[in-house]
Amino acid sequence: MKIAYFLGSLNRGGTETLICDICRNYAVTPFDLVCVYRHEGNMSEDFRQTGAPLIRVPKRKGYLRYLLDLRRTFLNEHVGIVHSQTLSNTMFLSIALLGTGIKIVTTFHGHFDSTPWIIRKIVYRTSNYIICVSNHLKEFTEKKWNLPEENKLHVVYNGIDFSKIDSARPSLEFTNQPQRIRLAMVGNFVSGRSQNIIAKSIHLMRQQGIYNFDFYFIGRRADQEARRYDECVQYCEKHQLSNVYFLGSRGDVPELLKTMDGFVYSTEHDTFGIAVIEAIAAGLPIVINDYDVMTEVCNLGLPASNRAIRFFRTDDVVDCADMMRELITDIEESKQKLLADCQSAAAAAKQKYSIEKHIQQLLKLYQSI
Repeated sequence: MKIAYFLGSLNRGGTETLICDICRNYAVTPFDLVCVYRHEGNMSEDFRQTGAPLIRVPKRKGYLRYLLDLRRTFLNEHVGIVHSQTLSNTMFLSIALLGTGIKIVTTFHGHFDSTPWIIRKIVYRTSNYIICVSNHLKEFTEKKWNLPEENKLHVVYNGIDFSKIDSARPSLEFTNQPQRIRLAMVGNFVSGRSQNIIAKSIHLMRQQGIYNFDFYFIGRRADQEARRYDECVQYCEKHQLSNVYFLGSRGDVPELLKTMDGFVYSTEHDTFGIAVIEAIAAGLPIVINDYDVMTEVCNLGLPASNRAIRFFRTDDVVDCADMMRELITDIEESKQKLLADCQSAAAAAKQKYSIEKHIQQLLKLYQSI
């Protein structure tokens, strides 16, 4: 059985990181695979280093030529299942694969409640299975799409290749900098993220006289949503938040996490949060908003006394600042206790969200088609 993972581009993001981690385990994956994509990106070299087969099928002028190129590629590669990661790619496949007998699996990584009903219908009917990356997303989709109780939706949590985090060494970028508490958020400046909540919380903390930390936003400025990044930068400049830094898109996130003391994350409508689990696995204490999917994904079965994961009320700047202040206090005064809690959380996250477990769950679905 040969699986083709179908991507639009190889630009860095949660979906691309997931597929790259699957490709990184190519030699031991219990099925043959190939990655087919349209555009190169800042993760192209990461994908090539996995050793997994990569095929670029560029979108030519006119959709018909592109669809024929896709069809020819999948047939020549003797692909049995194409695994799409977006609704638009599934739409392409619904035409390109007509009459081939090749099956389609679609993963939902986001909310699609505003998608036109005709696209929902085509994607649902064309896909043999639809994977949701959390129970929250499955329940949301069932309700918004008015799906029957028995449907094609299945929950498979994202998986992470934790070896890249375990083997990472602290970034040399901070070697000669003053020893201050370092906090970070990893996430591109796109809809679904709310970096401005954190910036406002940092401003409030400075007004309260809390200056003993630096904060690093790690993530790219997305051209289609440039205002999100620009507004956050302008806010920090306006309020003279000199302890806030914007590092842009980075290929050394594991190394950067190893130099941090804590992780803060705020979201508007994430559906999983790979960056959050990577931070937990790196042994960092985290502060995160209590959005439904975050409370689900961060449920690691830890005792209530564990301080590795703290929630603040979504969109509540004051509560976010309070949780960040508590975290900084614990880092300063109870570091050994906090370290033990973080080690317990890291072990639980690695057991629940390993890439090996993810691949085995995918295999069961592929075999049942």
